[in-house]
Amino acid sequence: MKKRALKDIKILLVEDEENLARLLKDAIGDNFYSFSVAIDGVEGLEVFKKIKPDIVITDIMMPRLSGLDMAKEIKQISPKTPIIILSAFSEKEKLFSAIDIGITKYFLKPFDTDELLEYIKSIIPRLSKKSIKLSDGFVFNKGTCSLYKNERYVSLSKSEIRFLSLLLEEKNRVVGDMQIKESLWGEEVSDERVRTFIRRFRAKTSKKLVKNIKGVGYQLSFNES
Repeated sequence: MKKRALKDIKILLVEDEENLARLLKDAIGDNFYSFSVAIDGVEGLEVFKKIKPDIVITDIMMPRLSGLDMAKEIKQISPKTPIIILSAFSEKEKLFSAIDIGITKYFLKPFDTDELLEYIKSIIPRLSKKSIKLSDGFVFNKGTCSLYKNERYVSLSKSEIRFLSLLLEEKNRVVGDMQIKESLWGEEVSDERVRTFIRRFRAKTSKKLVKNIKGVGYQLSFNES
């Protein structure tokens, strides 16, 4: 169950030491839904706002914007996002500032990547957000963007997650083909491609989950109880 939960998590690593960033990504990156890397605090903030990661791992001393200054800004945007600090021993005194910022954990370099991975596993339960009950026994977890059918995990592609998220955002409205094209592909595609995509999505999940409003578009079906 923990291994499956890891596959739902998005990690952002902010580290200016290229070798360390590569080592970390190679060592633990495949465990997660995505593992993005930024080279300093400025880029880290940009990537954070773009991908909305579940967990941020950051160095302290970096050019342009330090890890602590970046963490302050992230906490203003998303107070509950866990931030893990990677610190050299010589920077240990700076960790007192991290307490005030709300840093979740710190690891002194050099550290064991397995210990880092185990710690991430341990905080996964607190990442859960309110689950949304859908029709036909489906539940969608907005925190991890994961779908379950009668408590069994349903593997979705990134496009399928975007489609489901779009329907959730527009839950009181019918979503037309044009909006689906723009959200999923960002370009003009054929109507047949949209129909094929949705047909496969409904075959993987359930015809009851996504309602086809003939001639108008599609709408998500919720548990009425």
